[in-house]
Amino acid sequence: MSASLAPILITGASQRIGLYCAERLLDEGQPVIATFRSERPGLERLRERGALTLHADFADEAGILAFIGQLKARTDRLRAIVHNASEWLSEATPGAEAQTFQRLFSVHMLAPYLINLHCAELLERSSPADIVHIGDDVTRKGSAAHIAYSASKAGLDNLTLSFATRLAPRVKVNGIAPALILFKPEDDAEYRARTLAKSALGIEPGAEAVYLGLRYLLDNPYVTGTTLTVNGGRHLK
Repeated sequence: MSASLAPILITGASQRIGLYCAERLLDEGQPVIATFRSERPGLERLRERGALTLHADFADEAGILAFIGQLKARTDRLRAIVHNASEWLSEATPGAEAQTFQRLFSVHMLAPYLINLHCAELLERSSPADIVHIGDDVTRKGSAAHIAYSASKAGLDNLTLSFATRLAPRVKVNGIAPALILFKPEDDAEYRARTLAKSALGIEPGAEAVYLGLRYLLDNPYVTGTTLTVNGGRHLK
């Protein structure tokens, strides 16, 4: 990593949006620390380009604190923390509802909460410094099929407000609330058409849409405590 620039930490950066953002930052000469839970092909690309990759399991407090210790052993400062790690679980398995809720709470709320608290000192050694929470537009209306997911992402939105107040003026804290960004290869034509129809713009924008939002929040010195909606106008329909 560069000796002159503090790295940006991106959690859950082994695939899809997190990987894309990590690679775009590397394109700009920005050092990156990327976390992963399991090995994926994109991680080797990051390593070849000089990114530091750290294994992290945010399923419980012990795993989160172990990661924080590992992070502090590898860097003494951070330019930004991007909380992208996420899980997509539903209440589909009877009897496992509490386990589902606890896991989503841990990944979406407890991990950002503890990392922000314990790593604020790393951010304060950089100027400017940012925290960006990647939430979900679903919190705007809730979800009958993904109750725990929506609730935990809503909690992440609230952490944005609280940490923005706590860490100002040294660290800006904002969020991004995306809706459809990237389809998965297994998504069929009927699902794709139905999903595209939910937004006013009706397109699959790709990960660039989130990266542009991230870049805006990192670059703008006068924005904190804000959640940037990237949903193609779903709220208009």
